[in-house]
Amino acid sequence: MEESTPKVNLVEIILFTVCSILVIDTFVAPAIIGVSSITIWAFTAILFFIPYGLISAELGAAYPDDGGIYAWVNRAYGEFSATLVGWFYWVNVAMWMPAVYVAFAYWFAYAFFPDMSNWTMAIMAVALGWITIFINIRGIDISVKFTNLGAILKVGILLAFGIFGVIYGLEFGFKNDFSFASFIPSLDNTLLYSTTIVYNLMGFELISTVGSKIENPEKNIPLMTIFAGILIAAMYIIGTFGILAAMPANTIDPVDGFLFALEELTTIFGNAGLFVFKLITAFALYTLLTNMISWTMGGTEVLTSANLDTKSGLLAHRHPKYGTADYAYYIYGFISSFLVIVNFALSEDANEIFWTILAFSFVVFLMPYLWLFPSAVKLRKKDTETKRPYKVPGGDFGLKLSAFIGEIFIAASIGFLFLPDESYDPRIYYTTLIVGTLITVLIGVGLYRKGVKH
Repeated sequence: MEESTPKVNLVEIILFTVCSILVIDTFVAPAIIGVSSITIWAFTAILFFIPYGLISAELGAAYPDDGGIYAWVNRAYGEFSATLVGWFYWVNVAMWMPAVYVAFAYWFAYAFFPDMSNWTMAIMAVALGWITIFINIRGIDISVKFTNLGAILKVGILLAFGIFGVIYGLEFGFKNDFSFASFIPSLDNTLLYSTTIVYNLMGFELISTVGSKIENPEKNIPLMTIFAGILIAAMYIIGTFGILAAMPANTIDPVDGFLFALEELTTIFGNAGLFVFKLITAFALYTLLTNMISWTMGGTEVLTSANLDTKSGLLAHRHPKYGTADYAYYIYGFISSFLVIVNFALSEDANEIFWTILAFSFVVFLMPYLWLFPSAVKLRKKDTETKRPYKVPGGDFGLKLSAFIGEIFIAASIGFLFLPDESYDPRIYYTTLIVGTLITVLIGVGLYRKGVKH
């Protein structure tokens, strides 16, 4: 991008971060726990989301370099760790994209074409991946325009869920018990879905992957963290309330919970309910697209900052007109397409396809954060010359406590994904998680070694 290009302002980075973190497709899953999921959302926001946001704000303000998490880990632990982080960050998006677009195709079919076959949905999911690729190849300016609208729609949808939930409950009765006792969590399936909550709260550092393009990052990144963080946590809790107002917890599943709840909530509009349902579904589908636009852009920025593209002639290619890493984006498309086709071939159950791909992407996505929190502690200790416009409150103790809490949440979330779950075929689920993760790690190590040889 040329230096004369206008930089991204505070409002835009708030909207970009809201669009990146606030997700419509996976926020439903924890509601399976019941009303206590609202407590877990609040608990996780206070104990994890706030410390994570504070650490991201300190690092982003102190080191407004392109690359974000890669650049921070590289400063703290060197090239090997940073290369693995950059690789995990990039490749997880390719694993996440098919899960999102499987959900997109399923939602689209349910709302508009109920008789659509599984393979037609697979074709749609593949096509959406490539639409995302071609939008990002055109550069950050057009990507931010898409994500700004996506953020506004996401907030509007979750607010609507909360408002509709109140009206629905008063008119038809609440489908779950909202007594005080129901807000107390149990341990039966809380652990597994707690991982989904942590996953849904990740992404504060994403805007820092384009740190050099942010207007006044020393001031705006901390401000963004405050405003976006409060808005995101509130919207997740409001949206979860709306889901539980209309749907018994034991009937919710990861793919269609959003749609069924929306369909039930819109009955408050009487004969106009079907129109409102389809309209909000269309908005929700757009937000799925914008979510992937923001993450594919961020993942590729990390890839190029980590110089992983220069370690491969293929990845190093740049688009002749837009100057973007077009071949890196194309690889996203091929990986996503492959995973969609393979998983539709292995299983006809859309829910199982969605969760298996998503769980695999969870593992790979969360691994870079194992380096993030200790990097903040190490950099404050060893890099005393860099000015820190913002610091985590509480001095060194406050930073270490925040980092420790963050590390515990991330490690536990990864571990919970490997707990036995009889809901899915263990052959597909555990083979994907274990073998896929090992292969991903080995490729990352191979890329580092190739870079050392160069």
